[in-house]
Amino acid sequence: MQLPAGKTLGGLNRGANLNRAAPLRPASMRSRAAPVLAMAKPSINAAATAAAPPTAASETDLILKKLRYDFGKLTPETPRDAYNGAAFALRERLIDQMEATHEYWRKADPKFTYYLSAEFLMGRSMMNTVLNLGLQGEYAKALNEMGFKMEQVAEAERDAALGNGGLGRLAACFLDSMATLDLPGWGYGIRYKYGMFKQLVDRSTGYQNEVPDIWLTDGNPWEVKRNDVRHKVCFGGKVEKKDGKSVWIPAEEVWAVAYDNPVPGFRTPTCANLRLWDAQPLEEFDLGAFNAGEYDKAMLARERADAISAVLYPNDATPEGKELRLKQQYFFVTAALQDVLARFKAMHGTSNWDLLPEKASFQLNDTHPTMAMAELTRLLVDVEGLSWEQGVKLTSQCLNYTNHTVMPEALEKWPVKVLAKMLPRNLEIIEIIDEGWQKWLKEQGKSDEEIKRMAIIHPNQWNPDEMLVNMAYLAVVCANRINGVAAIHSEIVKDELFNDFYKVFPSKFQNKTNGVTPRRWLNFCNPELSALITEKLGSDNWVNNLEELTKLRAFATDKGFQEKWQQVKRQKKIQLAGLIKQMFGDDVNLDSLFDVQIKRIHEYKRQHLNVFSIIHRYKELKAMSPEQRKQAVPRVCIFGGKAASSYDIAKRIVRLINQVGNKLNSDPDTKDLLRVYFIPDYNVSLAEKMIPGAELSQHISTAGTEASGTSNMKFQMNGSLILGTWDGATIEIAEETGVDEVFIFGVRAHQIHELRKTRKDLKTDPRWDAIMEDIKGGMFGDAEYFKPLVDSVHDMNIGNDWFLLANDFADYMRAQGEVDAVYKDQSEWTRRSIMYTAGSGKFSSDRTVREYAEDVWNMKPCRPQ
Repeated sequence: MQLPAGKTLGGLNRGANLNRAAPLRPASMRSRAAPVLAMAKPSINAAATAAAPPTAASETDLILKKLRYDFGKLTPETPRDAYNGAAFALRERLIDQMEATHEYWRKADPKFTYYLSAEFLMGRSMMNTVLNLGLQGEYAKALNEMGFKMEQVAEAERDAALGNGGLGRLAACFLDSMATLDLPGWGYGIRYKYGMFKQLVDRSTGYQNEVPDIWLTDGNPWEVKRNDVRHKVCFGGKVEKKDGKSVWIPAEEVWAVAYDNPVPGFRTPTCANLRLWDAQPLEEFDLGAFNAGEYDKAMLARERADAISAVLYPNDATPEGKELRLKQQYFFVTAALQDVLARFKAMHGTSNWDLLPEKASFQLNDTHPTMAMAELTRLLVDVEGLSWEQGVKLTSQCLNYTNHTVMPEALEKWPVKVLAKMLPRNLEIIEIIDEGWQKWLKEQGKSDEEIKRMAIIHPNQWNPDEMLVNMAYLAVVCANRINGVAAIHSEIVKDELFNDFYKVFPSKFQNKTNGVTPRRWLNFCNPELSALITEKLGSDNWVNNLEELTKLRAFATDKGFQEKWQQVKRQKKIQLAGLIKQMFGDDVNLDSLFDVQIKRIHEYKRQHLNVFSIIHRYKELKAMSPEQRKQAVPRVCIFGGKAASSYDIAKRIVRLINQVGNKLNSDPDTKDLLRVYFIPDYNVSLAEKMIPGAELSQHISTAGTEASGTSNMKFQMNGSLILGTWDGATIEIAEETGVDEVFIFGVRAHQIHELRKTRKDLKTDPRWDAIMEDIKGGMFGDAEYFKPLVDSVHDMNIGNDWFLLANDFADYMRAQGEVDAVYKDQSEWTRRSIMYTAGSGKFSSDRTVREYAEDVWNMKPCRPQ
């Protein structure tokens, strides 16, 4: 971050109001905290000790003081009370540490990276903050003195509803790693008031229902509202020519108001920032309209602004939904860019724009933020007065694009008519870029057919009368670097998705295999296993250097170590069984194999393939004699994930899982051998309980469709074996763990295109056919409801089985048999489990972020001294 001389963080992070200096914390908050902590604004030299733990007594005093003056309670009566006091006490430490960090960075003036993402799935913050600041002992003791256990208090926190799946959790892991590695960087996103939705499941019918996730009801202690950091965001209107220049005259304007969320590193004084934007009206209330009796009109500006930052991924099945989603994406992109440019100007003036690429790098997390390609150009040319050539050049030097998927819905294509209505000047810029791009291609000798294939603006293949803007193509043309997120995915990006572009710009393309933070996904969520690893390795240095886990390979066959490993796994299974008991009232057999598939519900992730195999297993068990059943491996099959509200087939999959569970869990013949549970409203906090307790995790996407996956890495770290396809990062996990240790099945990515062509001619497995008939025949109720789901994969006159479930079914069943055989040999299963954890070193987000810093961002650590 670039900051003007002599300003504190409070004054120099103010965007357009950089001439005003003010403390980051409200004065009232500082005055209350100071007598307890004896802590004035820290100097630069105090940065490294900003989080130094005081005595447990002072922690108790501070918690009680925050509870008294901020919540009007003398003592905590409930875990929520204790959480409020502890969270707001921790918040003060975070604010001091963030202020000291950014003051140091202001003087050092390093290069910054800004991570733009539509999602940041942060999860709960209290325990992560306590651990990262090294205060677990002090806070455990302080809360215990008040009559509470820390874990009990942590449960009172609600998950921040700022994301949905792997994309958002990856962004959160990256911020953790950037801070831990002392890399100057910020995240930028939207402060969603209601998340995507809270998923409810009707236990009796299995239907998914969506209700608002009102996570901010009780406030959010981990954020700091910055009323004086605001930027104007415009929509609609028209573009006029004045003095030969384009001038955008908007029809609608809102404020983007900043909320800062400190992100502490682990064992470092560095504290980064996640800045989220809230949309607010320029005019809060139209009194004239109200007095005229036009009550709805009086609140119209507020309602329109609120809609922008209300919900993650609003349903875009309607024209209004498409417009809102476009407004949402543009809203946070332009706010972030304006914010960075304001700080750059405050630090370096308005005549040193060529310095911008040396001070700022932007990473666009998938296609949602790719309007930045046109918007940064607009801000530099229209607002800052640079020439078109200079504006485009700086844009291409500063912006980098990560592609996360080959799925069409994530490769956004905006109708030209929608862009013309909502962002007319941005559309004009995109048209100029596209025109110049096609002209340049022609000069390079490209054929008309090649130019047509690479056009940024092109006809809709399903409606030739409609023109679309391909945002991924815009990003590839304008970005400095483009990367995939796993080795196989990056090859698909180069060889298939953007092959024409790769031939033109081969040096732009890279691979950056994803990773996850070991702090949250092993050290925090599985303290029992972490303690065992630390005991065996002699130190906990592995937490920040995950490659050290390779040393565990030497102990994989050690019987004593295996026994301790099994004891830890048993303990985590007991905790997961407790969650099932709490949610469903059922006791499950702890000797069962705990089999988990937790992902966003989607046809390509193939949760229904898993369900079909469970149905077959159930039928086999029913056909066995009581004596034969004694030889069967018992399983508890656990699912979690949300189906998008408008995704019909995904919602049918959710209902099928639940209906299968309703039948199996109540069958007296088999319920001790096979259970099925769908955990509703899957989120980070639930993942922290489910992943450590899993013994088998399923990652069964059709080969070539899962860009990377990150849940596979979390399961691997925690010693869960993997049943999966040769897809995404599962391939690299197999290479690190040992290919023979992973249960791999299914066709390979290079076979997919031909198999799709010939799917209608496939002679399906008789077991598959029987399962389809069972579902259509009403074995799990409501045969009519499940018929479209069955037809989509089985009746080639109606569906096309695009994700090749029938092709992979027989080999999937073979792999399932292999799982059962290995599980019967607990020594072998445990050996493999240890090998999985030992092979997880590559998949730390620290490694991924370090590679981005070296190969893409061209930046170095800057640790406060």
